[in-house]
Amino acid sequence: MSQYSIGEALNLLMERSHWKPKVIALRMSQEWEAITGKTIAKYTRSVNMNNKTLTIYTDVAPLKQELQMGKEQLIVRINEYFNERVVEEIVIR
Repeated sequence: MSQYSIGEALNLLMERSHWKPKVIALRMSQEWEAITGKTIAKYTRSVNMNNKTLTIYTDVAPLKQELQMGKEQLIVRINEYFNERVVEEIVIR
């Protein structure tokens, strides 16, 4: 029988129990300001994750335009923050 560290055991449990996407979605909404900065977080209504697609809701037209233009950079920043590929596409509404 192999031995795991506590961190490895928790990661294995999350992957096998299919909790990982839910945990990532929860962390994304709670840590949104740390990921994007105060200005973007202030004018973002909410963020939702669904199958590696992040949906960002905002009512501010200039912010929508800025996010549209910087989608790829934001995807890279989010994936670096989580140290894995958690977002593949961003939808702005």
